[in-house]
Amino acid sequence: MTSIAKTVREIALEQPHSIRVFERLGIDYCCGGRKPLAEACNERDIPVDEVLAALDAAANANEVAPVDWTKGPLGQLITHIVATHHAYVKRELPRLATLAEKVVNRHGDTQAHLPALQHALKQLDEELTQHLAKEENILFPYIAGLELAQTTGTTQPSSCFGTVANPIAMTTREHDAAGGLLAEMDRLSDHFTTPACACPTYHAFYDGLKEFGQDLHQHIHLENNILFPRAIELEASAVSAVA
Repeated sequence: MTSIAKTVREIALEQPHSIRVFERLGIDYCCGGRKPLAEACNERDIPVDEVLAALDAAANANEVAPVDWTKGPLGQLITHIVATHHAYVKRELPRLATLAEKVVNRHGDTQAHLPALQHALKQLDEELTQHLAKEENILFPYIAGLELAQTTGTTQPSSCFGTVANPIAMTTREHDAAGGLLAEMDRLSDHFTTPACACPTYHAFYDGLKEFGQDLHQHIHLENNILFPRAIELEASAVSAVA
């Protein structure tokens, strides 16, 4: 349980998940974050019990029983990837870009690596935006159509790319490029290690980048290691059945 006697800044530094709660509720955790949580809640006219409950919920948000995605319908896996990981990417990249701008404006003159880190993040944003669109509009509907055709005994969907292995190969290369940008950001930030002078916003930026990388690795794992091999196998079995 979070102590209401702690300052908002202390909570933000000790509990990275709290940043999103404070941002959502409009509680200043940076420049004005030296006030005790109870006082900050009172100023925003927010019941402190409500904030404590939100902090506890955020802390436990990742405690979900793992799902074996090597089994079950591919359509369900695709829905999970889009609703969980694609949605996360679309939500987090603008937030991280805003944090990057604040940190660069405040510390860029003395922390020479920050502009390069911001540039790498912008490049990742541009690449992932196009990448997700292609998956959601082309590759994923085709895979779902393959599964539907097998389940219902209807005609296999047509495509402009030949075998599904072709767009999968391109998508996998794009995953490798995204992974390279993540590795570059990890290197630039010394494994997301904040300097002694770092303010809560600086911490929030690095914590967000680290969490983003962890989620993207899970995201890519589900696609490269589970969805794509199963899709190739599904298409091959459909071709064999016709032959």
